[in-house]
Amino acid sequence: MDIKDLIVKRFSELCKEKNIKINELANISGVTPSTAYSMMDEKRRDISIRTIKKFCDGLEITLGEFFSTEEFDELEQEIK
Repeated sequence: MDIKDLIVKRFSELCKEKNIKINELANISGVTPSTAYSMMDEKRRDISIRTIKKFCDGLEITLGEFFSTEEFDELEQEIK
């Protein structure tokens, strides 16, 4: 699983925990639903750190809390 897949998976899990849909997350985060859906679309996976930050703000969590998971910690280093 690559970083983009993990980001999408994490947002999906957080939405499920809060019982909201991705378009609701977009609305409370000040992001267009099309931006949210493009992130979720496996063919496009357009993800920027700014969008991640806005979604985190909408979920009332920090970037640190978002990325503080075992899966992110276990990602292979890009540079070897």
